[in-house]
Parts: sequence; C-alpha cells; structure tokens
Amino acid sequence: MESIPLWAHLVALVVLLLLSAFFSIAETSMMALNRYRLSHLAKLGQRSARLTASLLKQTERLLSTILLGNNVLNTAMTAIVTSVAIRYFGNNDTVLLVATTAVALAIIIFCEITPKVIGATFPEKIALPASYILKPLMTAATPFVWVINLVVGRLLKLMRIDTSAPDDTRLSTEELRSVILEGGHFMPHKPRAILVNLFDLEHINVDDVMTPRNRVEALNIATSEDGIREQLVTCYHNKLPVYEGEINRVIGVLHVRRALGLIQREDFTAEDVRGLLIEPYFVPSGTPVFTQLQFFQEQRQRLALVVDEYGEVLGLITLEDIIEEIIGEFTTSTPGGGDTLAGWGENAEIQVEGTTPLRELNRRLGTRFPLEGPRTLSGLVLEELQELPDGDVSVRLGDVVIEVTQMQDRTIRSLKIKRLASATPEDEPAESMA
Repeated sequence: MESIPLWAHLVALVVLLLLSAFFSIAETSMMALNRYRLSHLAKLGQRSARLTASLLKQTERLLSTILLGNNVLNTAMTAIVTSVAIRYFGNNDTVLLVATTAVALAIIIFCEITPKVIGATFPEKIALPASYILKPLMTAATPFVWVINLVVGRLLKLMRIDTSAPDDTRLSTEELRSVILEGGHFMPHKPRAILVNLFDLEHINVDDVMTPRNRVEALNIATSEDGIREQLVTCYHNKLPVYEGEINRVIGVLHVRRALGLIQREDFTAEDVRGLLIEPYFVPSGTPVFTQLQFFQEQRQRLALVVDEYGEVLGLITLEDIIEEIIGEFTTSTPGGGDTLAGWGENAEIQVEGTTPLRELNRRLGTRFPLEGPRTLSGLVLEELQELPDGDVSVRLGDVVIEVTQMQDRTIRSLKIKRLASATPEDEPAESMA
C-alpha cells in the first residue's frame, strides 16, 4: 500500500464512492417502484420492465447482492482512508478517529442519503436501466449470496421466523379506492368519479336509490274506462306498475306502448288491460344495490318494486336509477317538470319537496346531510325536531338552514334550504329555531 501514490488512492476512493452510491440508489428505486405500473409496462413488451420484474420476483437474492456489494465497498473505503491517514499523519488514536469520522460522513452523505432520496424520487427512471447492471451482478455473486442466505436462513430458523409464508399483497376495496383517489393527476375526473361510485355501491341498498311509493307513477285498474284512458294518456313513463284499488295490490307491469291500441279504440275494459300485463318483479327492502344490479342482469329485468317484510310496497327501483348512481344523472328526475335540483337559486336558496332523498341533495347541491338515519329531507327534519312542526319552523344543520314551508295531512310537503355565507363546523350539533 505504501508504494501506491496518493492520487491512486483518491481515484480508487472516488470510484468506490460512486459504486456504493449506485447500489444504494438501485436498492431504493427498486423497492419504490410502482408494481402495477411495472406490470403494465412489462405487458406492453418493454424489455427493461420485464427484466426489472424478474429481478423483483427474486427479492431475497436481489437485496443480498446489493447489500453484499454495498458493504464490501464501504469496508474497502474505510480501509483506504485509514491507510492513507496512517501513512501521512501517523498511527495514533486522533488520526484514526478523524479518518473514521470522515469516511463515515462521506458514506452517509454521498453513498446513502443523497442516492436514496434520488432513487425514491425517480424510481422508474433509475430502476429500469439499473436492472441491466444488477442482473449480471446477481449471477456473478450467486455463490456468495447462497452461502450468506444459508447462514441467514439458519439464524431465522433458530428464531422461529417463517419466511416461506405467502405475503398477500392484494388490495382491499378501500385500499383500491384510495389508490384511485390519490391517482387523480393521472386519471380524468369523470372516469375517476365513476370508479369511486362503483365502490360506493357496496355501502348502499335499494332503499337509498328507489323512488318512494308516494312518488311512484302507477295505473289504478280499479276505475272507469275514462279514468284508465286518462292515466295512460298523461303518463310520463314507458312502464307503469298496475294495481287494483291501492298500491300494495300490484297485479302486473304495463308497457304503455302496448296499450296505445286500446287508447285508440272507442271502448275497452279492464280485462283488456289485464291481458297486456307482465308479471311484476319484487325485491326485498335492504337488498344491496350492487347485488340488485346483478339480479337485474340475471332476471333480464329493468324495473322492480321494493317491498318490506309484510309485503307492503315501499317504492320502485329501475336499472336507470342504479346506472345514475354510477355515472351521474342524465335525465330529469321529475316527470315533465324539469330539473328541480339544478342548483342553488338567488340568495343561495332552493325550494325542494319533502320526499327528496338526502343522497340526491348531497350529490346535486354539494350539501353534507347525514345518510345513516332518515333517507329523505322531511325525515331528517322530523328526526331533529322530534315532533310534527306547527307553523313555520327552521332547522339549522351545519352551514345550511332548512325551513318548513308547507304541511299537508301531517306530512311535510315542501321545504326551503338556505346556504349560510359562513360555514359552520361539520361537528356542530344541529339546532332548531322556531
């Protein structure tokens, strides 16, 4: 070592620093790679992506090779610096301490922190090219790695640590939902919203999406010919549930187009209408929406009546209702009446019906009404008041005020929602104001 000139030591030291930095940056970039994007690039036929994926399938060998090279290089650097320090400054404790501190700082700054930060910042740009170097190094280091892994395996066995257990890296629904939300910079807003809505279908049931029974348009067959004709002429939908006397006695579903011939005739009977009916399709209350979507597909149905445990009709759900939960509204929700929830009006106010679902209000107006309890706005107001409102009553919920504007037969028919200028904290309890 004494015959080697100083400049040769310095060159060797720089080379060792660069090699150690390469192992550090390669290790971090490999571990920080997005495995799903890497798999996608490999499927596209990118050679470097395939090579990198094959290396990551041998994580134990890869890390062993990197750590072996890193530690050998760091040890060599320490030996060179110590040798140079003793040669030029003498062999004493102070020289050794300074030399050890200097090489430790150099390794930490230039071989550990800086390369690893760069590798974590640009994993794909570094890992893919680095795989061409790591592959032959892994092959060359196979005997040494085998011996090291053999010793490590024995130690782990003594500590009763089982490394053969499969690591389940599959994402849960909530984790995949988070991936989609956090990947907003790489995915357009509309497709991202549709994917998130698909995950939300698992948390809602048909009761949250259905049209309540008091808003269901249906045909009462237990009436006169003129009454049936008038209902058919003025209906807004292509399919109508048909009942006899009262809504809970549904006897079938009528395709209005099939009844056009009856309307043109001078006279017809209720039996003529019965002959055009198809079997009604009932679903129990509480059925998950995603399950109901599968039922619609299996049963080749597009409309179902939601019933409770006593057979009472609670509402009606269509395939269109479920699709709108996924992709958003694309038709008017009020037959012939336009879109009543187009947005906030003047003075940040809007007039809505009491039967308007809270989910629809949250989606269309950006409100944050709770969805765990009542499903309609009138039900939410009654829950807060704990009694039927007598006269004009307002309820404040967060940053909105809800005012009862019309009562009919002990039912809240209409309400006015006003958005306050200053938002109230979400956790502030609701307060009633007479």
